[in-house]
Amino acid sequence: MKYKDTLNLGKTKFPMRGSLPKTEPERQAKWYANDLYHERLTQNETKPHFNLHDGPPYANGNIHLGHALNKISKDIIVRYKNMTGFYAPYVPGWDTHGLPIEQQLTKAGHDRKSMPKYAWRNLARDFALEQVKKQRQDFKRLGVLADWDKPYITLQPEFEAAQIRVFGDMADKGYIFKGAKPVYWSWSSESALAEAEIEYHDIESTSLFYANRVKDGKGILDNNTYLIVWTTTPFTITASRGITLGPDFEYAVVQPANDDRKFVVAAGLLAESAERFGWNDYEVVATHLGKELDRITAQHPWDQNVEELVMNADHVTLDSGTGLVHTAPGFGEDDYNVGKAYGLPADVTVDAKGFMTSEAGPDLEGKFYDDVVDIVIDKLKRANLWMATEKITHSYPFDWRTKKPIIWRAVPQWFASVDQFRQDILDQIDQVNFYPEWGKKRLYNMIRDRGDWVISRQRVWGVPLPIFYAEDGTAILDRDIIEHIAQLFEKHGSNYWFEHSAQELLPEGYTNEHSPNGEFTKEEDIMDVWFDSGSSWNGVLNTRSELDYPADVYLEGSDQYRGWFNSSLITSVAVNGVAPYKNVISQGFTMDQNGNKMSKSLGNTISPLEVADKMGIEILRLWTVTVDTSADMPVSNDILKQVSESYRKIRNTLRFLLANTTDFNPETDSVAYDDLAAHDQYFYTLLNELVKDVRQAYDTYQFKAVFNRLINFINVDLSAFYLDIAKDVVYVEAPTGHVRRSMQTVFYKTLLDLVKLLLPILPHTAEEVWEYLPHENEAFAYLADMPEVENLTGAEELLARWHQFMKLRDSVNKALEQARVNELIGKNSEAALTLFVTDEQEALLNSLNADVRLILMTSQLHVYPANQAENATDYDGFLINVAHAKGAVSPRDRMYHEDLGADPAFPELSKHEAEIIREFYPEALEEGFE
Repeated sequence: MKYKDTLNLGKTKFPMRGSLPKTEPERQAKWYANDLYHERLTQNETKPHFNLHDGPPYANGNIHLGHALNKISKDIIVRYKNMTGFYAPYVPGWDTHGLPIEQQLTKAGHDRKSMPKYAWRNLARDFALEQVKKQRQDFKRLGVLADWDKPYITLQPEFEAAQIRVFGDMADKGYIFKGAKPVYWSWSSESALAEAEIEYHDIESTSLFYANRVKDGKGILDNNTYLIVWTTTPFTITASRGITLGPDFEYAVVQPANDDRKFVVAAGLLAESAERFGWNDYEVVATHLGKELDRITAQHPWDQNVEELVMNADHVTLDSGTGLVHTAPGFGEDDYNVGKAYGLPADVTVDAKGFMTSEAGPDLEGKFYDDVVDIVIDKLKRANLWMATEKITHSYPFDWRTKKPIIWRAVPQWFASVDQFRQDILDQIDQVNFYPEWGKKRLYNMIRDRGDWVISRQRVWGVPLPIFYAEDGTAILDRDIIEHIAQLFEKHGSNYWFEHSAQELLPEGYTNEHSPNGEFTKEEDIMDVWFDSGSSWNGVLNTRSELDYPADVYLEGSDQYRGWFNSSLITSVAVNGVAPYKNVISQGFTMDQNGNKMSKSLGNTISPLEVADKMGIEILRLWTVTVDTSADMPVSNDILKQVSESYRKIRNTLRFLLANTTDFNPETDSVAYDDLAAHDQYFYTLLNELVKDVRQAYDTYQFKAVFNRLINFINVDLSAFYLDIAKDVVYVEAPTGHVRRSMQTVFYKTLLDLVKLLLPILPHTAEEVWEYLPHENEAFAYLADMPEVENLTGAEELLARWHQFMKLRDSVNKALEQARVNELIGKNSEAALTLFVTDEQEALLNSLNADVRLILMTSQLHVYPANQAENATDYDGFLINVAHAKGAVSPRDRMYHEDLGADPAFPELSKHEAEIIREFYPEALEEGFE
């Protein structure tokens, strides 16, 4: 017989290598074949509900890393909640209307204007559903369990009907109105845009300083005085109708020595104005407050039929310019507001495609708005009104889809009022928990400062605004009519609107006093797509029986504070007075390892599907919990390789625990907590603390804290301590003896708890391990429950004692390392350790009731009072002496013993080992050892 045949060497068929790219799809197929998603829900159907509402990604193209981060994070939450006593369904969704799909159709060669709207919409619908199908497969490859066969899609008739009902409720409360306020206008999309559809880029613009001659100075200024204004949008001078001043600013009337005209600029900006305009010698002939110049009139620079009004408003600053702001009410929000207050028209001189209209004048008509700068400058120079031209770089809004700059443009649009119930929204924000906490202030400030929401779009692919017009142009926003349309959409889909006339859409026999001839027309604009997704609380949460409203959690990227978080909040509070969510989790964006935003043009993108094919999706899932998702986070192939090392450590640890519990039956071999060996009881208590900390981190959505606590436990508590001493027990001790069964009890408990705690993050690996646990009743690990925190009597005092002992262990390790440096020993097993202890230290060792030699991993240990110390070294308050162990090495346990041969039948073994051999391997008496 060989000595190794008497050792309990761990064995398992669980592979060291995961071969994840191959095994993950196979495992996922098994999940779906057994309908694991619904199986878990059925198991939980009588439990409290938890609802994470999925924000719909846009159905366009394969998923990217941001999609993966989002969906994996949601999957982690839902899996955890289902395993902790909640009924937690996960209904995925898609946003399918809007411009990007129309652009894809155009690129494919389809001409929107050459076909009926309903035909174009049918093409868009087919394209959207193909994208949904493609993305659904991508999401499933991430290991995300969801109701993939019954998702919500914003083009579904039932969703569109629910959206129409939200609109109807808001209209019934007077929150929907039509106006001609300036809105973000995308000439590249030919549509109004909402704030959420805007992104900002730095651009270089031409800024002009020019003069307006006073026409009626009201006895304060004469007609030879000129008001110098400043603009960064020269094309808007065509619609300039006023000049705005700060009421409490002081304005100087300046007489330059080289000009017979007088000019007005803010006194606080006079010095830089003089330098800019070349006034080397000038005289201030008078000063006036802005409020004193209110309602003076000036002549438009070239249109003699237009008189410009001097106005006062608080938005004027002295940060730049001249303190006199050129005001075109049709081209800016501040301009519009002050113009409205003074009764000015909001004239617009640019058409939907960005070209100047006839109202701009014959020399400008038909030219693109951004190409008229030189013409405008020339007109000002010919009128002797040009003062200066400068180039400035500043942040400017762009259409986030076309990546083209927008303009502000006042055209008739439909708006949802925010101002009427703004305080109600702000009050509801205070009732919501935000992760991270700064999200609350961010959303609060956005709602506090935002204007009314422009909800109409001049496009085709979307949900139509259910509005009719009478013969005299009166808009019909009747609740019953809107409900009638909702029912039509529920039955036929919103294409019905474009396939039928207004008369066919209205209820049979409908009349209206504003249409004596019974003629009606219908609105051709569609709703902002943010109204689509912003109505999902009604289209999904209120219509799916397994879901609840409000949702427990919304989780999306931080850009959704101005998007989905925002629009959902407005519509929900408008209709029901409550926020649609109880908790909001926001995540940053993925960056490359140098902190650059990922983009195809830079070549620094990483496809989650490529990661799945090369490394396994478990690596990407694990990366998700290694980073602080509340901020922008780096990811690269090198970073993922580092994550794969952590995965390998986790996998090998689980494999070791499996290998050393294959002969352990938890039903018959377990040792009660109070009967565990001292070191096992200590580790059992550490494991209980781990369960408490990890569950708390999961409960507060702190995924990085989950990872840090788990990996620290595996690396430090397990590998560097418990598993280090374990081989001297599980390999060497009697197979069914108490000492070994005690440690195996804790091994099995540790393995089971780790598998469950890791499952939300690494479901493929957890399920793989589960297949090697024949004593567990559940067919899948996901059908098991999370480990509970146990109330262990005396746990706090036990941990405190062992915390002190671990300080001694650290000191011993330092002493052993020094002995190695001095070439006194090699391995720890070659050491004979002597501790000279104080009364307090002796009491600590006695209180542990532990095999201290085993824990310190030396062959021999001696303990004496500190006053007997000889040749001892002080290591952090502990007197320690290290010598080479006495006796000889046993070939079986590799430790030094002084009692080898105590049993004559086994001359190379210690007495304890010989007793094990006689009881468990009697054949060795006949065969002997090689």
